[in-house]
Amino acid sequence: MKQKFGVRIMPREVILDTQGRAVEQTLRLEGYPPIGVRVGKYVELELEGPPDEARSTAEKIAQTLLHNPLIETFILETKE
Repeated sequence: MKQKFGVRIMPREVILDTQGRAVEQTLRLEGYPPIGVRVGKYVELELEGPPDEARSTAEKIAQTLLHNPLIETFILETKE
């Protein structure tokens, strides 16, 4: 059975998000009111196997390969 997962990777709150700041500045220049912006990454994984095993594998991939734990956090979401 195929299982799909989404991995949302964001910079930690204490890390300066230079991409987010650049978007904020552009929005202000375009006349928008001050808006907080943080820029991250989104990765979709499609795995075969039982749901629990697939989720465990997806979490291991996210923890070890997709994010840098020193500067990023991740959230694993099950897709339908």
